[in-house]
Amino acid sequence: MKKLSKLSVCMAALVGAVVVGGLPLAAHAQTKEALTFAAVTFSEAGRGERLKAWVEKFNKSQAVAEITPIAIPFGSFAKTVFTQMGGGAGPDLVRMDAIDYYAAVNSKSILPLDDLLKGGNYKFTEPDKYMMVGGKRYGVPFELSNYVLLYNPALLKGGKPPANFDEFLASAKAATGNGVYGYAYRATMAEGNGFWQDLCNFVYGFGGRWSDAQGNLTLNDPKVLEGVAAYKQVYDASVIPKGADAATYRRMFWERKVAMEVDNGGVAGIFSLQAPELAFAAAPSPFPTRAQGMVLTALTINANTKHKAAAEAFIKWTLQPENQKDLQELLGASNVATVVERSPELMAKRPWLKVYDDQTVNSVPQLVQGLEVKTPEIQQIVLEQVLKVLQGGVDPKKAMDDAQRAALSRVLRK
Repeated sequence: MKKLSKLSVCMAALVGAVVVGGLPLAAHAQTKEALTFAAVTFSEAGRGERLKAWVEKFNKSQAVAEITPIAIPFGSFAKTVFTQMGGGAGPDLVRMDAIDYYAAVNSKSILPLDDLLKGGNYKFTEPDKYMMVGGKRYGVPFELSNYVLLYNPALLKGGKPPANFDEFLASAKAATGNGVYGYAYRATMAEGNGFWQDLCNFVYGFGGRWSDAQGNLTLNDPKVLEGVAAYKQVYDASVIPKGADAATYRRMFWERKVAMEVDNGGVAGIFSLQAPELAFAAAPSPFPTRAQGMVLTALTINANTKHKAAAEAFIKWTLQPENQKDLQELLGASNVATVVERSPELMAKRPWLKVYDDQTVNSVPQLVQGLEVKTPEIQQIVLEQVLKVLQGGVDPKKAMDDAQRAALSRVLRK
């Protein structure tokens, strides 16, 4: 019993030593600040997992901060995040579509970043200028997805893309037949947002804009009318699968049933994955000017964050050259905030990437500049009138004059 008692005392002392010895470690251990980062991309198959791994690289590089990714699907993203932010909460970091970015700036829901990036030697891409609102910066570009002409050389005469709009119409007509369509785009209110994106490409490509540099509406500008008239020409040429939604005609493209479409880099990436044997190619869109629409997203900091310094550290980490390169590679055919040169091996494997990259300097957001937060209302009015042109035979000038009057009256109250 004495021996057992002594053993027990020794064990107790040993345990006590471990516990006491552990106390200083516990007292000095740093607890990482826990941040959240919400993005639609986290919910995407493939890219979502790669983006989470990229964020984990940041976590491993930090001693005092750790980010948890939050995946929110596109359809509910804006409503979810803005509801949370309006209630004084929400994710610390938010990847926002351009329309949401301008709304967040307008509602003072995100923090300015001018002081954070002051003096930084960043070689931003051209669309970074759209991050400036009222002379201040509230975000940095996260992903830029450009639009160019995608085509199947096997379905075009001579295997060459059209160099101008007349050649484009002729090529589309020649490729149409036997279950194959020369071109595809959207022209229904059921696909309203996509219809708007496709229409922007025609209007921008013909030199038109929805507003001028001062933010005055120009819905009936002669260049806008040219773009609308060209949209009508394609609609009347019997070269598109009328009524088909984007998911349908994009599938038709990789099934070799559509010869051409103007689409963004994300779609080209999908084609490359879904149909690796499909030898598609890319070229500048066949319009008079190189301007085209752009899917622009921004990385922002929630004004409600309680971890401002850690969130700012992530912004600066994101803009480091190596991390920008990794981000661009995982996003696919998109560009990022700064100019990143792709590897020669990748460019040789996917030559269409160069066409997308070269388009960046010419890309314009699919928004009414100066009236960005009013875009959804103006978009509805414009599409209603363009449908009258396509389906009712209304003259483009009358339709867009009506759109201009309606937007001034109903949206701007003028």
